Amino acid sequence: MKILVTWVGHADLRALAVNADDKLREIIADEIGSLDSAPEGLGPVRTLVEEVSFDRILILSNYTEAVTKAFLDWLPGEAEEHQTNLDNPTDYGDIFRVVNQVLHELTNTLKGKDYDLSIHLSPGTPAMAAVWVLLGKTRYPATFYQSFKGDVWETEIPFELTLNMVSEIFSESDSRLQHLSALSPSEIPGFQDIVGSAKSIRLAVGRAQKAAIRDVPVLLLGESGTGKEMFARAIHAASHRKDQPFEVVNCAALPKTLLESELFGHEKGAFTGAEKQYKGAFERADGGILFLDEIGECDPETQVKLLRVLQPSMGSGPCNRTFRRLGGKENIAVNVRVLAATNQNLIEAIATGRFREDLFYRLAVISIRLPALRHRKSDVAKLAEQLLKQINADFAKYEPGFEDKIISSSAKSFLSSQAWPGNVRQLYNCLLQAAAMSDQAVLEPVDFQMALAETPTIGNQTADLIGCPLGDGFNVEDHLAEIQRQFLVRAMKEANGVKTKAASLLGLKNYQTLDAQLKRLNVDWEKA
Repeated sequence: MKILVTWVGHADLRALAVNADDKLREIIADEIGSLDSAPEGLGPVRTLVEEVSFDRILILSNYTEAVTKAFLDWLPGEAEEHQTNLDNPTDYGDIFRVVNQVLHELTNTLKGKDYDLSIHLSPGTPAMAAVWVLLGKTRYPATFYQSFKGDVWETEIPFELTLNMVSEIFSESDSRLQHLSALSPSEIPGFQDIVGSAKSIRLAVGRAQKAAIRDVPVLLLGESGTGKEMFARAIHAASHRKDQPFEVVNCAALPKTLLESELFGHEKGAFTGAEKQYKGAFERADGGILFLDEIGECDPETQVKLLRVLQPSMGSGPCNRTFRRLGGKENIAVNVRVLAATNQNLIEAIATGRFREDLFYRLAVISIRLPALRHRKSDVAKLAEQLLKQINADFAKYEPGFEDKIISSSAKSFLSSQAWPGNVRQLYNCLLQAAAMSDQAVLEPVDFQMALAETPTIGNQTADLIGCPLGDGFNVEDHLAEIQRQFLVRAMKEANGVKTKAASLLGLKNYQTLDAQLKRLNVDWEKA
């Protein structure tokens, strides 16, 4: 079966108008503007279908149904219409979403059948042609046709040209990202659950929203507790796969043998305890997205198997995966987009041999770094309020008569002043503990001080304080005080609480100077 897919363009409708009655000609003029420049011949689409025989023709149209129907009636033979609603026919993202959906639905209906897909590049805008080339050379292999002034020919697109075209599409000027960074996440479809307006989180959301529409792997980077899984779910919600499965595998939570089974599945009897066939995450995620959390924890053997699955076979789409269940003898083919996340420095892990470089580049086609909470201090109060609403709702489910907690203004200031080494996860736990332990409806700083006192400090934050971004609530005096506080704590611990020795370690003249600084900065070194 030979199938043609094409846009209908202005030149096609001008050719139609030449052969139309006055009423239809007037309708076409209203649709596309002036009809002065009538094309030579029959227009690109009719020229092609009269020269080359196709068993099925699918016409994509961004014009009104009346004009589209008139064009289809004018074409020889039968053709199917697909009405679209592009706001901007030069926007790569909008065009990609429409064309990818059409081709995805078309090829799904043709599974198991022998067919040749043909794409007509001539009608439409240059951006439309670029998206045709991108998809026809990767996910939906196709033969390309062009037509001009009555001539028709097959077009070979060199691989190098495809790469240049992809590069051009992906390297749209950063002005679009800057535009997105001016929007809060709540204004971007799919990202409404991400709270915050700091520039760092807006920029991360902007990159994620841009990545969501392209079927390429994304690697989410950031400290523990920064919301990497939430971002992965938002990318899923903003993608054309939003109605398909979203599977999560925590690579750090399972030993090697169980991790392989969870990823690829197993056959009955594949190992001790395998009492029946089990479908793995790749199989369950067919058509959708698989999120590999804590990918840096994978052992070398699993990394090799992942690399093999993530390597598309020649001529197939970028998300086509082939694998076998453990103990299986038959290959299983699926279409799965992979997102991954880690809190590790994978470049350092590559240098020490703990992570494969080729797997890194397979996963990190697009990488997005999520900001630490201490780098978005202006978001802390709003985020705390949102998390507390969730906590109140959870408590109210199981405690009839539960009185909602709120955060006082002074408590919001206190929360915003903290470093939050555990990020959003630590903030949530602190709020949960304060809400559970306080008998008052209004949570005050003391409630959070008590909750934080039970949480050990994670790591040394001094280097991060020095390297943190300026702006977004940055105050040099506060940060210098925090750095000084860190050194005071270190000195007191190394001196086992002996102030004379601690003062000497810090180069202070006497222990009275040290004591004054400990009091001024409210340092409780024993709990730090």
